[in-house]
Amino acid sequence: MEGNTNLYVEYLDVYERRSFFFASILNGDCRTNLTVETGRVAKQAGGSVMARYGDTVVLSTATASKEPRPGIDFFPLTVDYEERLYAVGKIPGGFIKREGRPTEKAILSSRLIDRPIRPLFPKGFRNDVQVVSTVLSVDQDCPPDIVGMIGASCALCLSDVPFEGPIGGVVVGRVDGKLIINPRMEEAEKSDMHLVVAGTKDAVMMVEAGANEIPEEDMIEAIMFGHQEIQRIVQFQEEMMKTAGKPKREVILHKVNPEIDQAVRRFVGEKMLEAIQNPDKLSRQADMDKVKAETVEAILPQFPDGQGAILEVLDTMVKEIVRKLITVDKQRPDGRKVDEIRPITVEVGILPRTHGSALFTRGQTQVLNVCTLGTISDLQILDGLGVEESKRYMHHYNFPSYSVGETRPMRGPGRREIGHGALAERALLPVIPSEDAVPVTTNPS
Repeated sequence: MEGNTNLYVEYLDVYERRSFFFASILNGDCRTNLTVETGRVAKQAGGSVMARYGDTVVLSTATASKEPRPGIDFFPLTVDYEERLYAVGKIPGGFIKREGRPTEKAILSSRLIDRPIRPLFPKGFRNDVQVVSTVLSVDQDCPPDIVGMIGASCALCLSDVPFEGPIGGVVVGRVDGKLIINPRMEEAEKSDMHLVVAGTKDAVMMVEAGANEIPEEDMIEAIMFGHQEIQRIVQFQEEMMKTAGKPKREVILHKVNPEIDQAVRRFVGEKMLEAIQNPDKLSRQADMDKVKAETVEAILPQFPDGQGAILEVLDTMVKEIVRKLITVDKQRPDGRKVDEIRPITVEVGILPRTHGSALFTRGQTQVLNVCTLGTISDLQILDGLGVEESKRYMHHYNFPSYSVGETRPMRGPGRREIGHGALAERALLPVIPSEDAVPVTTNPS
């Protein structure tokens, strides 16, 4: 690969137990040093690093609870990306000057970091793990979310938390047909692509992109181009682990009692497959619930404390059956082929006093879209770390509990809703008329 071949240099301060590591990472048409320091700040965290890329500085920490959380059937990982306005020399606007809840951009960055690291923890790991990346200084030419992602991976690798990383991440842009890694601000403004790629040394783990009608083959080329630089970042972290990494702790991994697993599978037989292949969604769910209830009733007397394990085996069986139907039999649970889609019905103008409304229906999935237009004075003011101060297209996505027949408190949008709204917004932005052509603020919801 082109560029500086001095991938790794290390300096150890014996007295303060501080280690410094350096890697030369692409930054537009040149290379900028990525400096990772450990042992100076957050010494009581499981792992902590101060990552500096240009003048962007991010503190990343990784900590896990000492014992597994009892009574859960999921991995309790929390990833927080904390923006601090002092990083760009700002004081929060408005009456309240103390920074509070994370911005939407911070939530999106948290999700960006979460996705590539979550699959790399051991299966059955039930300890609470919290990864926090706090932005301390921002250089607009060096993306802080990417530094936070690399820092999170470094913190996990250096900690005693079991983690099958490291990972790396880059932004790929394209200016005048030329692909660029981590484009600088001026290059990013000219780029017709904004692609975030994260991965391990051997595989791409996560892709998120916004582009202006890019052909599929060009996008694949950009992903592989980004992965080449990711491999360098991963190699850098592997060398760092040899010098400063802690021994990984012995952990208790959750495993289902093999006797319960065998008993459940023996009792269920083909019943779950028959229930899953019901073409109607509601009756399919009812059939699956019936199979689960019958199984619990039959197996629980043999294993009085095993209800959670029984249900876990049943959920595993559902996943295995659906996966086999799709990957081997090339068939969806409702009998459709994998490339067969259902007809969609669209009704427009269904709400009399709104600026625009439409109801999309496909099967039992429905989306009610409402669009509101406003003047330029209605645009959203952004009080964040980026150079963008406002936006006039805001796409809001809501997923109420009743849409899937469930109940939960209505407490505002969650991370998932914010993330899905941002994806829709990014997809539609290239076809939104410019402010000069149509000077309005648009808010679909």
